[in-house]
Amino acid sequence: MRFKGLDLNLVVALDILLQERSVSRSAERLKLSQPAVSAALARLRDYFNDELLVSMGRSMIPTAYAESLWPIARDLLAKADLLIDTSSSFDPATSRRRFRVSASDFIQTVLVAPALRAMQDTAPGISLDVGPTGSNSITLFENGEIDCIISPEQYASPSHPVRPLFADNHVVVGWRDNPAMCRPLDLDSFLTLGHVAVRIGSGRELTFAERHMLPYSDQRRIEVSSSTFSGVPLMLPRTQRIAVLQQRLAAAFCDPFDLVMQPLPFEMPPLREVAQYHSSRANDAGIAWLIDTFQTVAANGAAG
Repeated sequence: MRFKGLDLNLVVALDILLQERSVSRSAERLKLSQPAVSAALARLRDYFNDELLVSMGRSMIPTAYAESLWPIARDLLAKADLLIDTSSSFDPATSRRRFRVSASDFIQTVLVAPALRAMQDTAPGISLDVGPTGSNSITLFENGEIDCIISPEQYASPSHPVRPLFADNHVVVGWRDNPAMCRPLDLDSFLTLGHVAVRIGSGRELTFAERHMLPYSDQRRIEVSSSTFSGVPLMLPRTQRIAVLQQRLAAAFCDPFDLVMQPLPFEMPPLREVAQYHSSRANDAGIAWLIDTFQTVAANGAAG
């Protein structure tokens, strides 16, 4: 397939070559021989009248022109992917579509995992590619490389539609044999105990709960920080530490790890989770079905 003299298959090769910066690794990903990929690179160089990738030692360095082409190529491939995936009709019973979802490990535990169990019989050919949330996921979403982002309502983009999934409260969680957890905590007791906190991503960003506990930051004793929500319950048994977690997540871990929950000794607004899809996919029946499934699972208690 040629467009203005360019074999469009070469756009795929260009994207992979610029990602891998190696003919051999690109050949593995493209499932082609190294000579075939070398020939594709030669054709790209001839078409664009530029070296595109220059050998330096064992690596290949993109030229400035190649760097300028790359986002255009990625956008073209994303739109082609959107064209293929988007359909006004969708049958989950027979579809073999792969949906790309961005969600925190909290959402993966309490919503995505039970949704997959629900899909097993009704949509056996459907698969999910679930990745983390963060600034990179927003870029991928805008480029059409993510179908759905699940996040707290306040982090959703105002430029694209959202659908509500569920609201959750936060609770105090601790080891069942921790004497402090035998009754609801007052604020002084809460601040005296050692805490396990969550900091998200390489930037160690504050979570919804941590942002609402900033007024107590000078008094809290944060003894451990975890990069994931689901890692926190593993750090509490046989210690006197406590943590503040989403109630649905806490409920999933209490029995397996001998933990108990108590209410917060201060006010915190509910955490409202939403699903967001790209505005260009408003008529995508497959994405509508996926979010419908998430909503149904969430309404049934998600973690149950």
